[in-house]
Amino acid sequence: MKILMKAIPILLLFFPILVFSQPIELFAQYNGQFDYVAFGNTLNMQENGGGGSCDIFTQSSADLNLLPSQNFVAAVMYWSGSGTGDFDVKLNGIDVSAERTFSENFNALDYFSAYADVSTIVGNNGNGTFTLSELDLTAVIPAYCPLGTNYGGWTIIVIYQEDTLPLNQISLFDGFEAVWSGNNTLTIILNNIDVLSDELAKIGFLAWEGDSGIAVNETLQINGNLISNPPLNPEDNAFNGTNSFTNSNDLYNMDLDFYDIENVIDPGDTSVTIDLTSGQDLVIVNNIITIINSEIPDATIAIDNVEVECGLNEINVDYTVFNVNSTATLPGTTPIAFYMNDVLVGQALTINDILVGDSESGMKTLVIPVGTPNPFDLKLVVDDNGAGVGTVNETDESNNEDEIEFFVVDINPPLINLNPLPTIVCDDDNDGFAEFELEDFDLDIALGDPLIILTFHDSQLNADNGVLPLSSPYANNVAFNDVVYVRAEFANSTCFSTTILELQVRNSPLVVAPADPLRLCDINNPGDGIEVFDLSEVE
Repeated sequence: MKILMKAIPILLLFFPILVFSQPIELFAQYNGQFDYVAFGNTLNMQENGGGGSCDIFTQSSADLNLLPSQNFVAAVMYWSGSGTGDFDVKLNGIDVSAERTFSENFNALDYFSAYADVSTIVGNNGNGTFTLSELDLTAVIPAYCPLGTNYGGWTIIVIYQEDTLPLNQISLFDGFEAVWSGNNTLTIILNNIDVLSDELAKIGFLAWEGDSGIAVNETLQINGNLISNPPLNPEDNAFNGTNSFTNSNDLYNMDLDFYDIENVIDPGDTSVTIDLTSGQDLVIVNNIITIINSEIPDATIAIDNVEVECGLNEINVDYTVFNVNSTATLPGTTPIAFYMNDVLVGQALTINDILVGDSESGMKTLVIPVGTPNPFDLKLVVDDNGAGVGTVNETDESNNEDEIEFFVVDINPPLINLNPLPTIVCDDDNDGFAEFELEDFDLDIALGDPLIILTFHDSQLNADNGVLPLSSPYANNVAFNDVVYVRAEFANSTCFSTTILELQVRNSPLVVAPADPLRLCDINNPGDGIEVFDLSEVE
């Protein structure tokens, strides 16, 4: 059907037709020597329509047949039907749950669609038959059958690579948007392209609920040119239950079609305008896919690490510029802008040409402006000349930045006692070694600041790097003299100070008992039993 005025025109006298949907928008792009194929099937036993059968399958099958030269890359699946939704199905007996869902309400009736990435299932299975099952709409469709809007079906889009193909840009648009007499045109503009040639250019779409018998201004136009592939899809009946991949016309109430557009786009084009129209029949467009021979880079950037430059009110930012979702080299000298709370604080340029799939890393030192709040938003934007203007035409102009919230804990190293007095411990065992309780020195070296954290190390290198701290008590010192290297820092700060603490071991005095006792005569006051001993004379 669809349009209610054909099936039961009296309804239009009492109820307004309301449509709620999700606009068709760019969802994903694949760039490389890529092409695509789609396969799937309807659940309808025949074309729907008022007075027709009200039965529907709960599963159906279709075949994938890639050639040996066509290397599987990715696969995504859409399924759709009447009702509010069945979002858990099986593909070849494997559970698949919707990762994204779409809905449409047309004249108080609900319709749904679902999306899932099925690359693992399809990649593991390879060529052969695929069966979608447990999409059970039998209890739902009785309310839809009198209106002729009962339908269900599924399709899988497979992206593949082939060495003989040119560098193509595959753009997958999706949503769930109705085209009908009350909303008779759906327009999509594909921007950010650079058409190198029109070789192998094509467009495909997945649409639901079309009827072969209703041909009222059902058209597909590219850049204003009317597109068709008769006899399967005449100029005025684009949505007629056909499958261009199998050349069949029994894909009841779903359309899985593609068209060559080699003669309607031109080298040098930077945009393509797609128009879908329907003057009567209700058609719900689920996705549109385009293949353009386009060679264009795509600059993205990532913040890898940020370190405080201690004592200078500066930070060092490590970053990487990528050219991944692209079909051309990103030129050297592509500008990069650095912002703190949206204030420009620095600029840089890429150094080398970045090939497709490659990247380049860099580092930039930034001064933190006086008065910058703490924390602040640090944002890096590639292909930005500092005024928000790019110099490179890219496949995607919306993915050029990376942003983090950065908190400066302390930009100055801790103030500590840089010349602590040597620490002396007696060698009670007289073996040349002694134990030192290192934590006993914290307050002296930290000048009484309890927020300073001290660690002790056996080398200046380990202290500078903050690695391999010594444990306490420390007993591995060399006899009589040793030093440890002290690192002082605040928690969560990269700024630190170091100093050296000397550890000294002293021998304990050796006491020898005299061979004979010390004797004095009682001569001062004979008979009182008391005499004074001068111990300083005893050695």
